[in-house]
Amino acid sequence: MSSITQTIIKTKQASVALQAATDKQIKKTLNDLSKALLQHSVTILKANAKDVAKQDATNPRTDRLLLNTARIKAIGDSIKNVAKLPLPGGKILDKRVLKNGLRLQRITTPLGVVAAIYESRPNVTYDIAALCLRSGNACLLKGSSEADNSNKAAIKIIKQVLADNGLPTDAVNLLPPARETVNHLFTATKFIDVIIPRGSNGLIEYVRKNSLVPVIETGAGVCHVYVEKTADLQMAAAIVVNAKISRPSVCNAMDTVIVDKAIAKPFFDIVAPLLKEKDVSVYADKLAYPLLKNKLTVYKASTKDFATEFLSLQCAVKTVGGIDEALEHIQTYSTKHSEAIVTNNKKLAQRFLKQVDAAAVYHNASTRFTDGEEFGLGAEVGISTQKLHARGPFALEKLVTEKWIIEGKGQIR
Repeated sequence: MSSITQTIIKTKQASVALQAATDKQIKKTLNDLSKALLQHSVTILKANAKDVAKQDATNPRTDRLLLNTARIKAIGDSIKNVAKLPLPGGKILDKRVLKNGLRLQRITTPLGVVAAIYESRPNVTYDIAALCLRSGNACLLKGSSEADNSNKAAIKIIKQVLADNGLPTDAVNLLPPARETVNHLFTATKFIDVIIPRGSNGLIEYVRKNSLVPVIETGAGVCHVYVEKTADLQMAAAIVVNAKISRPSVCNAMDTVIVDKAIAKPFFDIVAPLLKEKDVSVYADKLAYPLLKNKLTVYKASTKDFATEFLSLQCAVKTVGGIDEALEHIQTYSTKHSEAIVTNNKKLAQRFLKQVDAAAVYHNASTRFTDGEEFGLGAEVGISTQKLHARGPFALEKLVTEKWIIEGKGQIR
């Protein structure tokens, strides 16, 4: 039996033992973990520095990997917030008595073992561990090689806190970052209840196509902001710039701005200098290219560019003749993550909000708000872009399933 298989089995056993933990015990564990991050921040930063040193410092994607004192504090605060959230398991969803006297209850219950496969971001290690513990689930974490030192430092701290609080240390396990590790997860149907991939579209597609274990898709975003011809152009420019540059390496960042032809020139006059100031380069369609050519770094767009999640200081520009063309473009290229319209036409806004098929749809706001913390849900496993079980921020409340409890007095059928 391989060491990976042994770890998977131990995690399953820990998930059963975890059901004996009290709510008070779990809350204390999470609060202790939050404190431990600050106590061991030097160790965490040293490990993270080794990972960052192997990356291209000029690549905006390296920002996803980077930890600093402020980010460690933010992770700790997020864990404390998770501890405050109501327990999602054990809720009575339905209650009835049948004619034969059987008493039925439908209740929420932990999923069991959650396996997460993710890229780069070391904060995800803490977020998923905290969410799983709070919801009564054990978790298997498979991070990327880029964050291996950071993840190993994290798991050491987490396991020590679990031990200090009398909880099974195998409730949170880190698997080797090698790609072949995932093949063990894909076939562990007896021990793993759900796999959640978080990262690039390529990673998610690979997991979805190969896993025998149920998959919840999260992460990939090709997000659009549509600037309709009645939009306040100053507001539209602020939204586009925020959606692109506030943190370009994340999944809710804008990838394509769609602009109505009627206001293309005046809008580009406003937004182009702002994007140039932040070193954003654009891939523009045939109409937009000459309007942007002398304003910032611009390339002629290909079909591939409109399907790209850039995760960097790049975006595509598409001009349209109205909302019908905008909706058609979004339907063609969207990954159903986050989509926005900027308009003063309430009728068109309502049509956009109703017709666009995405986890989060915005009117006059940046796509950057698609986030569990921003929505008041606490930390998240990721943003689910599918329709079954969970959609949007996949937070604590979705880390449960249901079961029926039936009590009788000897009834037979």
